[in-house]
Amino acid sequence: MTTVLICDDHRIVREGLRTFVAGVPGVDRVETAASGEEVLARYAHEQPDLVLMDVRMPGLGGLEATRRLVAAHPTAKVLMLTAADDRDQVAAAVSHGARGYLLKDVSHEELCAAVAHALDGEDLVEPSLRRALATRESSRTTPPGGQLTERELQVLTGMSQGKSNGQIGKDLYLSEDTIKTHARRLFRKLGVNDRAQAVALGFRRGLVS
Repeated sequence: MTTVLICDDHRIVREGLRTFVAGVPGVDRVETAASGEEVLARYAHEQPDLVLMDVRMPGLGGLEATRRLVAAHPTAKVLMLTAADDRDQVAAAVSHGARGYLLKDVSHEELCAAVAHALDGEDLVEPSLRRALATRESSRTTPPGGQLTERELQVLTGMSQGKSNGQIGKDLYLSEDTIKTHARRLFRKLGVNDRAQAVALGFRRGLVS
């Protein structure tokens, strides 16, 4: 028997979603919960196949409830429900183990399709967000400046001192074209577009002083 548990602190939202989800082919039962605490208390006994979790709720919010739920039950499938396309909230939810998210204003057809896909085990996180999360995680685990070569750090230091590419090249006994090549590489590694952004980020990360 396939069961979906809908968690939202607003009764009218819970009941509306319940009606829609009940019409998804293959869904046999739809239950509702009014809080993250209630989901955590009931999950082990009920073992729903999918949880639709509101992001913003009083008390234990959806993000923390999802984190605790997935930590205790790694196979739990959770889709976040959000009233606005807040990528930071979505990113946090996915990092806590959610399989994806749905805006509350999605159409009936979109909701049903998402539920069906999630029940089939599909990941509903858009590729661009998944890449952004991977990049963010990489930056957390990479020591500040650890991704830059010594030469790139030297070029960044020269930039922070207001030197031109030609001046940096003279200091390092390199051609201006070589300095430009190192600059392009460090821009790419730092995820910036120009010297000003690179220097600002360098100061924030402690790469230059």
